[in-house]
Amino acid sequence: MIPTELLNDYKVTIKKFQKDEIIFSEKDIARNYYQIINGAVKMSNFNDHGKEFIQGIFYKEQSFGEPPLFIDIHYPASAISLAESLIYILPKASFLQLLKEHENVHLEITKSLAKRLYYKAIIASEISSQEPSHRILRFIDYLKDDVHKVSGKHTFKIEYTRQQISDILGLRVETVIRVIKQLEKQGHVKIIKRKVYR
Repeated sequence: MIPTELLNDYKVTIKKFQKDEIIFSEKDIARNYYQIINGAVKMSNFNDHGKEFIQGIFYKEQSFGEPPLFIDIHYPASAISLAESLIYILPKASFLQLLKEHENVHLEITKSLAKRLYYKAIIASEISSQEPSHRILRFIDYLKDDVHKVSGKHTFKIEYTRQQISDILGLRVETVIRVIKQLEKQGHVKIIKRKVYR
């Protein structure tokens, strides 16, 4: 999101995280801006019954964990690498200085945060009121249309596992598996080598 050359001007560092390594934990104080060079990161937390709720999954060139930097609060979820990942790390003070000095970057960060808020609102309304098939399709279409901006039928590969979809949408994994098979029969998705395409 923030160009590499600009990050370098503010003395960014690069750190490698192994698969399943914790980048920061829920309730840690937010001290850095994080941007993925390659790999994948999930932000999640657990309820009192031990069920994981995935707040989001982030990929190459995406940033994560910014909101607490702006309002001086603890992280509401933990960030964990889903694969070996290289990540830019910029200290909070440098990040805020960069935004002050580069209004165009500040605007792009604001747009990104607005998209995430929109996504959260959509998911919250889907979880509370809709059938599983509608929830799953709405989630997939959000990823295809709003996040990755892919057009065409069955051109978008969903990188999320069935378990991750269930953790995001508050469904049982068995329900997700059954519904995706139904959606394939109805022609809404295609399954190729266990991967789902929309």
